[in-house]
Amino acid sequence: MSLNKDLLRTRCQEIIESCDRLDKIARLSKDAFLSDQDAKDIASYRLLLAIEGALNICYHICSKKLKKVPENYADCFRLLGESALIPPDLADKLQKMARFRNLLVHVYWEVDEDLIYTILLSHVQDLREFVGKVAYLG
Repeated sequence: MSLNKDLLRTRCQEIIESCDRLDKIARLSKDAFLSDQDAKDIASYRLLLAIEGALNICYHICSKKLKKVPENYADCFRLLGESALIPPDLADKLQKMARFRNLLVHVYWEVDEDLIYTILLSHVQDLREFVGKVAYLG
């Protein structure tokens, strides 16, 4: 069965929109970010949206193209990396993002705000890279 081009396009667009918002927040100094509850809330929510979008794409590709069912969210990106659909180093980074997503959703009260800021500065581009690697599949 073929990939759903509309799903890929829509999710990729959602990821890029969230990354654009996250990039704006990342312009804040660390002190400004940590003292701005709205910025922290928006960053957490937009990270969640972007990661969820990437997971949605990942599961779709695993199901339709690889004919595999991942054991968990992080495993989904591992499968794409092992299948050479995304580079292995990107798969590793996205596995960490999937675990971070679980933290945001299930134990949000333990989320380290410094970690959110680090992700803003260093890992939003990983989500953009993922979009660049999977957008052509549709």
